[in-house]
Amino acid sequence: VQLQASGGGLVQAGGSLRLSCVASGGTFGNYAMGYFRQAPGKEREFVAAISRSGGSTYYADSVKGRFTISRDNAKNTVYLQMNSLKPEDTAVYYCAAAWGIMTMKGTSYDYWGQGTQVTVSS
Repeated sequence: VQLQASGGGLVQAGGSLRLSCVASGGTFGNYAMGYFRQAPGKEREFVAAISRSGGSTYYADSVKGRFTISRDNAKNTVYLQMNSLKPEDTAVYYCAAAWGIMTMKGTSYDYWGQGTQVTVSS
């Protein structure tokens, strides 16, 4: 499975961005999907995850109520809508695919996208 991420950029605090991640080379509906991020000098952290059907989602406390993860299995695409962005959201964002069950554990993900930079200015 190959994951192609897009949608990052520079935005002012309080603004919005939508990340997209298109999967190819596998059966998209067999994979739970997640987003992680890594800021300079920090460890990678979980952001959000969505089940194979899209019926269940899970968020890190730091983004709950501001970010929304969704998927369109017909388009092999997962989205991360990010609203009310804060400077501390600045990071490289990665999408990832996990066979089977939705999880927040990075080590459980089988495939990773290349990352897209999100920069939030104050």
